[in-house]
Amino acid sequence: SDTMEVGTVVRWNVKEGQKVKSGDVIADIETDKATMEFQSFDDGTVAVLSVKEGQAVPVGTVIMTLAEAGETSAPPVATAPSLATKTIGGVPPPAPSAGRTATAPPPSVPTKPPAPPVDANGRSAPTGAPERVFASPLARKIARDAGIDLAALEGTGPSGRIIRKDVEAALAGPGAPPRPGAAPPTPSSRPGAPARETTRICDLAAAPVPGVAMTPSVGAPLEARTVALSSMRATIARRLVQSKTTIPHYQVTVSARMDALLSLRRQLNEQLASQGVKLSVNDFLVRACALAMHHHPFINSRWVDHPTQPSVELVADVNIGVAIALPIERGGGLVVGTLRHADRMGLRQVSAQTRALSDKARAKGLTIEEMSDSTFTISNLGMFGVDHFTAIINPPNTAILAVGAAAARPVVLTDPETGLERLAVGHEMSMTMSSDHRVIDGAMAAQYLATVKDLLEKPATLLVC
Repeated sequence: SDTMEVGTVVRWNVKEGQKVKSGDVIADIETDKATMEFQSFDDGTVAVLSVKEGQAVPVGTVIMTLAEAGETSAPPVATAPSLATKTIGGVPPPAPSAGRTATAPPPSVPTKPPAPPVDANGRSAPTGAPERVFASPLARKIARDAGIDLAALEGTGPSGRIIRKDVEAALAGPGAPPRPGAAPPTPSSRPGAPARETTRICDLAAAPVPGVAMTPSVGAPLEARTVALSSMRATIARRLVQSKTTIPHYQVTVSARMDALLSLRRQLNEQLASQGVKLSVNDFLVRACALAMHHHPFINSRWVDHPTQPSVELVADVNIGVAIALPIERGGGLVVGTLRHADRMGLRQVSAQTRALSDKARAKGLTIEEMSDSTFTISNLGMFGVDHFTAIINPPNTAILAVGAAAARPVVLTDPETGLERLAVGHEMSMTMSSDHRVIDGAMAAQYLATVKDLLEKPATLLVC
């Protein structure tokens, strides 16, 4: 983008000596807005990878050298003029320094590197240059303290990355090395008796439980460290500060009865289970918010900050943004995936697109197109058991909806025949909309939320396209 100054090579998809074709994705590059796939525009053989994974470099830095047909695939000496160079931003490599002659290597046909030897387990045997092991910083620390070789582990994180639970599983498995400071097995006091391992209560408490996060021992100090922000996380921080300081936020909260919707969702999921469809409460919510825009167009608008004549732009397309939390392994943070023309989608299509955006955001990152042009944003923390919270508006939107859990609460029911009231247990969901007061008045926000509430409490209307 025109604002990009630094890029980070998140992951290389190729290795030195590997042949690539035009259109192959050779790397994932993190910009200030998204993680993008970097494609090769030529055929050739990867000669040099000049930048390591995770390294941030300025735009214009040479990150890879590609040898074309008839050129050597060996790493070039100095700056060989016969090698085609790929850069971020298209800046050519620097010229050879004065007084030094740069000679091109003799033409040769690129040779395919020999396949590495394979051991009995099907893994590549170690060669002269150790192969890099991809692991999170926390996983490396735990493995280092426990004396575990990361190269012997299989990663379950994104792209096979070794994460904390992989190391903990190795600690819990048979043949795990003893933890530092652990007492050695105590032999039996009887002479000639076989050695017997004793188990202490503190060992049982420290042993990792499958599926449960490890809890540090009482009084264990926290680790003091400074975490550098990724380009995308830094951009998110700047945008949130800009939003909170330049947009006059205010909040309106309403609760909706969810019993009818939960019952309908359960029936639909039972009927659609054979087709692999599983609707979530958020899918119903997206459709309700999209349909309600037709009754309240000022919610689907943008503030135009003209110096002499500010105005409000009513947007024709209803593009609902869904907030997606990124895992810590990818640097954390929050991105917003866009469901375009959500008012024209059925529940099945909303569910499929939301799931696809969430999976891609957490695995490899969304493109700029997949995160742009939203007109209204939904942030749902109900799956974490949150009852109520407020959210910061995502510019250029004029509103964002913060949604809590559909929780069981005491409710008052009225008998339609006798008019008598009785206390019962029902499910209610709290929704809080943060609005831009320059565009949306309090009455507008209340009327919009009343429409959304009515659609959720009468969910059969959401099935009609």
